[in-house]
Amino acid sequence: MVSAALYAMGIARLWPRAGPGRGVHARRTLAFTAAWLATAGALVGPLDALSSHLFSAHMVQHEVLMIVAAPLFVISRPLGAWAWALPLAGRRAIGQFFHRPAWRTPWLLITGPLAAWIVHALALWLWHVPAWFDAALANDGIHALQHACFLFSALLYWWSIFGVGSQRNGGAAMASLFTTMIHTGALGALLTLSPVAWYPAYATRTLAFGLDPLEDQQLGGLIMWIPAGTAYIACGLATAARWLQRHERLQRPA
Repeated sequence: MVSAALYAMGIARLWPRAGPGRGVHARRTLAFTAAWLATAGALVGPLDALSSHLFSAHMVQHEVLMIVAAPLFVISRPLGAWAWALPLAGRRAIGQFFHRPAWRTPWLLITGPLAAWIVHALALWLWHVPAWFDAALANDGIHALQHACFLFSALLYWWSIFGVGSQRNGGAAMASLFTTMIHTGALGALLTLSPVAWYPAYATRTLAFGLDPLEDQQLGGLIMWIPAGTAYIACGLATAARWLQRHERLQRPA
């Protein structure tokens, strides 16, 4: 709620001065709105309640955070709108802070293609270890930490794909998307093809929905394997097209 309120305040201050769509493009505002709604839909309401009873619903929740909300937040570039919600002195202080080497150097390091890929992959695989996953189901604090890890690591990952400077490194972005599709698909396949249910916490919860725990796990694995993999392929194709277009523009004679 705070992020949405600050964004709305920033736009309400910026656009009357600069003109509608200037400073923060209308497409980015739409992207932020869609990202915020996706996050709220995943974490609040029926899907969140259902995720306590069905692993497949839990998987939908995580995929919405990682492959819908996170890339849309990155594309929206909300920092500019948030800054405009602050008084002039606050905007200047934020601008000076983000240009300091003490901030920029670690940020550039952690959002590099390899580092972001590793952080995102570790978050995905470690939180699907049965002991960790069941601990998140049993404790609200650990559950919140799990969601935060998924969203934060996904934000880093998608920044390495769509963030500032990523167009100059399209080859690395495509390699990152391709290899992420492979390892997430592998995890989805393991969940789908496993002959045993991994998560005992769901053992007595799924029958009320007409699924046994193994069928529920297989459905969740398919969600990670097919739709999520398709999303990475689509982003990879879009990144390749963008990279080729930029290369063609650079090759044209002045």
